[in-house]
Amino acid sequence: MATDRIDGTAVTSGWISGFLGMVIFSGSLPATRVAVMAFDPVFLTAARAAIAGLLGLALLLALRQRRPSRSDLPSLAIVALGVVVGFPLLTAMALQYVSSAHSILFIGLLPLATATFGYLRAGERPRPGFWLFSVLGAALVVGYALAQGIGSITWGDPLMLAAIVVCGLGYAEGGRLSRTVGGWQVISWALVLSLPAMLALTWATLPADFGHVDAAAWTGLAYVSLFSMLIGFVFWYRGLALGGIAAVGQLQLLQPFFGLALAALLLGEAVSITMLALTLGVVACVVGARRFSR
Repeated sequence: MATDRIDGTAVTSGWISGFLGMVIFSGSLPATRVAVMAFDPVFLTAARAAIAGLLGLALLLALRQRRPSRSDLPSLAIVALGVVVGFPLLTAMALQYVSSAHSILFIGLLPLATATFGYLRAGERPRPGFWLFSVLGAALVVGYALAQGIGSITWGDPLMLAAIVVCGLGYAEGGRLSRTVGGWQVISWALVLSLPAMLALTWATLPADFGHVDAAAWTGLAYVSLFSMLIGFVFWYRGLALGGIAAVGQLQLLQPFFGLALAALLLGEAVSITMLALTLGVVACVVGARRFSR
């Protein structure tokens, strides 16, 4: 009984951490959309990773963390390729063709991608009811996008789909590794692993002149560097490790709606009453998925 209570407390703590991480990530695409209006996508990707990598390195040194074992390096490389380089670069490129509101709706597919890689990489085996609620939640989000008329297919759409795949892999791999290494340590080491390449790429793509960069673009760069690339992952990976990769990953179904609210607030993009009502259906799917996740 005592063990059950301890496990239940850990799972609840994981869901709370995951929720905080999801809320932080909700600002990523609107912030990227603002920043990419002034910065080249490659420079933006490299700069955000370099800034976060230097902060992560400072944390690891200040808190005297042990170096990861050699066996952990392949997993850290997957995390780095998925969430440090792949997802930021692909979304920055996609946002040159589509609006942040359009791109955020692809996030409805991310819980399924994360759960699938949790099954493949972390050995998680949710019950059939979990997959039912997960697919239903994704269908609600994607169905809403289709009903609103997402317009003609552009290069932004396949780029966003590719971003979802690599991000789901990076989330699942990082969540699995966080069980033994620790959440903030995983993202910090992944950032440090990619730091030399990101510093070199930042220098190589450095704009000749920053005169055209306004305060909004600098704010966007600061947000994706500090919150999207580091602080959000501290909460998110802890949540995946404690609450389960597939289960906590379903919180991402709520991310489009938080992101669309931010897009409306910061960018003046329209948010309908229908979208707000649909949020309730998505919340029900998250609750249902949690019930059948173990």
